[in-house]
Amino acid sequence: MIPSDPFSLLQEYVVSDQLREHCLATGAIMREVAAHQNCDPTLWWTIGVLHDIDYEIVKGDMTRHGLEGADILQRLGVSEEITEAIRRHNHHLFTDHSSPLDLALQAADSISGLIIACALVKGGAIEEVTVRTVKKKMKNKGFAAGCDRERIRIIGDMMDQDLFIEAAINGVQSIWRWPGNE
Repeated sequence: MIPSDPFSLLQEYVVSDQLREHCLATGAIMREVAAHQNCDPTLWWTIGVLHDIDYEIVKGDMTRHGLEGADILQRLGVSEEITEAIRRHNHHLFTDHSSPLDLALQAADSISGLIIACALVKGGAIEEVTVRTVKKKMKNKGFAAGCDRERIRIIGDMMDQDLFIEAAINGVQSIWRWPGNE
């Protein structure tokens, strides 16, 4: 089963607005990438939105993250395709990311924070974030330091990096609700 409203489900388990924003951005990026890969955008959106559903519950414990999320969703009757993608997304526990879905989730999870940081530097003006902006900021390891550039680069195994960055920007633009930019 694919949850009819993954964001409402996320809200039941995630309190932090910042983490919710990250999950929505990751989902929006996944939806855009799915369209480029001829995959199911609803499925990929759902996986992106729910990928960190357990992060606050496990208090950032990377030995449990993803595993607990998959268990929660499994108990709720969510499909194995979704629960397994969420279980595998923790790159501290799983390193074999070779399927298009796994590659996209790794890259989307990391680039979402980079794009949001780029927009915040521009006063929340996501429409001013370009592929060039993101590529320039990717080179600056001190900018959005928590965004793992290597996890973004693995997207090159399935699609052109510039096309991915453009899709990621478009995805974040589709959900961006910065105050004064609504």
